Amino acid sequence: MNTKIYKIKGLRFKVQDLRDILPLFLIALLPLFASCNDWLDVRPDTEQKEDGQFSTQKGFESALAGCYIQMASTNAYGLRLTMTNIEELANLWYINSGTSRNDAKALSSHDYESDYSKSAVSSIYTALFKTIAQANLIIENADKNKDAFSTSRMHDIIKGEAFAIRAYCQLDILRLFGQVPQAGSTPVSLPYSETVGINEMPKYYDFNNYVKKLESDITMAEQLLRETDPATIYPFNRTYVTGEEYEKNSFLMYRQMRLNYWAVRALHARMALYTGDKSTALTIARELIGAKLPDGTPVRPMSGKKDYDMGYLACPNECYFSISKYDIRSYIDGYFTDNEERIIGTYDSNTLALTQAMLTELFDGENMDSHNRYTTLWNQRLKDDNNNMWVGFMRYSYDDDEVQNKSLYYQIIPMVRTSEMYLIVMETSNDLAEVNSLYNDYMVEHNVGTAQPFASLADVRKWIENEYRREFYGEGQMFFTYKRLGETSIKWLDTPATEATYVLPLPETEYDPDKSGNI
Repeated sequence: MNTKIYKIKGLRFKVQDLRDILPLFLIALLPLFASCNDWLDVRPDTEQKEDGQFSTQKGFESALAGCYIQMASTNAYGLRLTMTNIEELANLWYINSGTSRNDAKALSSHDYESDYSKSAVSSIYTALFKTIAQANLIIENADKNKDAFSTSRMHDIIKGEAFAIRAYCQLDILRLFGQVPQAGSTPVSLPYSETVGINEMPKYYDFNNYVKKLESDITMAEQLLRETDPATIYPFNRTYVTGEEYEKNSFLMYRQMRLNYWAVRALHARMALYTGDKSTALTIARELIGAKLPDGTPVRPMSGKKDYDMGYLACPNECYFSISKYDIRSYIDGYFTDNEERIIGTYDSNTLALTQAMLTELFDGENMDSHNRYTTLWNQRLKDDNNNMWVGFMRYSYDDDEVQNKSLYYQIIPMVRTSEMYLIVMETSNDLAEVNSLYNDYMVEHNVGTAQPFASLADVRKWIENEYRREFYGEGQMFFTYKRLGETSIKWLDTPATEATYVLPLPETEYDPDKSGNI
C-alpha cells in the first residue's frame, strides 16, 4: 500500500515577546535567560547546536519551559482544548447560525469530514505532539548527561516532569482519537511517541497496550518526584527554605503551576477512571483528598467558596496544576465577553454563550439563589441587536486595571483541580455515607450550605454527569466524560451520539495503521 508518512519537522519555538504565553514561574527566571532568546530555540538531537542544548542544567530547564509554553499555546490548552473546540464537541455553547466560526459549527455538529474540523483537529494534534517530542528530548538526554545537573534531585525533578508532560498529552490523544473505553466495538491504534528524531516513526498501540504505556510513564513520574519534589514537603504557596539547596533554585518556584508530584497523582486518578480502573481511581482520589504535608497542612483542599468570594473564578487555590496565560485577555474577549462588571453587555453571532433556557437546564435542581457558580460564572445581561438576552461566560474575565496578583489568580487555566478528585470518589465509592459526607463538603464550597443527602448510589450516578458540566465549564472535560460513560445522548445535541461521535479521525497527514492494514 502506498501510504504517505508526514512527521512534525524541527521543533522550533519563536516568541516575539518573552511574556507571551510564558508560565508564571518563568517570569521569575527571566534573568537566567536574559543573554539571548536561544532557550526558545529547541531542536531534536539530530539538529543540536554545537554548544549543546543539554550540556547544562539551564539547558534542561529551558527545554522543560518550552514544553509548558507549547501546552499553553492557543492550539492546545490555551484555547482549543479547554474553552472552544473541545467544548464545542460537547455541545456546551450555543452556536449561532450566523457565526463566522466555521470550526465551531462543524465540530458542534460532529462533522469530521469538514475542512474546518480537519484544520482544527490537525492544529490540536500537532500542538500535542510538539509538546510530546520536546518532552522526549528531555527524557532521552537526562540520563545521557547526568553530569549537567547540580544535584541528583534536580535530575529527577526535571525528568519526572517530562514524563508527566508526555503522559498528560498522550492521555488526551487517547481521549480524543481512541476508541470508546467502556463499550467501544471499533478498535483504534494510536501513536505513543517516545522518539526524538525527525525521521523516526512512533510505534502504534491498541487500547490496552497504549494504556500500559500511559501507566508506565505516570508511574515513572511519580517515582522520580515522590522523594524530590518540594511540593511534598512545603505548602504550594511557599517557594524555598533557607539551607535547602534544591529549594533555593528559583526554577522550583511556584510548584502549584507545574506538574508536581500531587498533580501527577491526580492525573493518574483521571487516567484510571477514564480507562475503567475505578478501584485505582478511587484509591488515589481518596488519598489526595486526605493528603497532608509533614506539618499537618492539607495539600490542596477545595477552595470554591473562598475563590469565588474573592473573584478568582478559575479556582486557582485548588489547582494541582494550572497553566499561566499572561495574554489571556488579549484573545478571550473575542470569544466570550469582556463585561466583567455584569452591566448590560453585547452579544453577537460570534459570541460563545448560553441561552437563558440552557442556563436554567444546567442548574436544574440546584439552589440557584445562593449557588456561587450560578451567580458568579455567568453574566445573564448580554443583549443582542434585537434586545434578546443571552448568558455570557465569565471564568476567564477580570478587570485588567483593578485586580491584584493577576498572574497568580486570574491569568491561569486550570488543568487538574481538587473538585475532580471529590467527583471521582463520589462516582466510584460504594459507601453511601462516605459519598454523602463528601457531597456535603463539596456543596458547602459552592455556597449551598447543608446539602440534602442522596438516598441511593443510583441517585449519585444520575447527579454526577450534570455536575461535571456545571463544575468544569470552559476547562475541556465534558466531551471526555460523555465518551468514557458511553452516553448515547449529549445535552443540547439533537441527534443521538454514537461511536463515530466520540472517535475523532486522525489527521490526514498522520499515518493510520488501522486503515493501511499495517500495525
